[in-house]
Amino acid sequence: MSELIAAVDIQKSFRTEAGELQVLKNINLSIHEGEMVSITGASGAGKSTLMHILGALDRPTAGRILFRDADVFSMDESALALFRNRSIGFVFQFHHLLPEFNALENTMLPGLISKKPYADVQKRAEELLGDLGLSRRLHHRPGELSGGEQQRVAVARALMQDSGLVLADEPTGNLDTATGNSLFELFLDLNKEKKITFIIVTHNMSLSDRCHRVLRMADGTLV
Repeated sequence: MSELIAAVDIQKSFRTEAGELQVLKNINLSIHEGEMVSITGASGAGKSTLMHILGALDRPTAGRILFRDADVFSMDESALALFRNRSIGFVFQFHHLLPEFNALENTMLPGLISKKPYADVQKRAEELLGDLGLSRRLHHRPGELSGGEQQRVAVARALMQDSGLVLADEPTGNLDTATGNSLFELFLDLNKEKKITFIIVTHNMSLSDRCHRVLRMADGTLV
């Protein structure tokens, strides 16, 4: 398997009234295409901060993120936004669906933002939602969907650009056990059948242990 994304000597610090707070300390990791990797650790260990940097949502204080050997943070902000839109899908603990749009419209957003033809985007979104068992819920708004259905729409949106990489930050954290397990099974199926690479931050050890690799964080480092 070829390397998809790598973190090289990543550091992240924040200035506080009490002084500089170092959240990430020389993180080095490599993720290969088709891998399913979980990142675990106690609250405050730096998991979400690392995820945001891997997804180019936040810049590191020092170090590099390489995506297919390209230095992500050498890009300017407009190029970074385009990179995020085309290359990475995101699923968070809270679905972040727009309440005024229905399931189909929410799923279509990444494709429309990248100015793809409307008809092509709509067809792709309908296919994804159908694959995720939501073909009868296309025109329901988030408030009319269950928590599990809302997260499935968020997954469809993350897959909209066929990026092949999904970053999921506590995706089951706001779901009951059965619904969370069902969502994780969906990730496993997508990884196995479509070779989508997943990096998943989770506190749920029973789920993380089903991934190819488990990376554990403590005090801003990988242990």
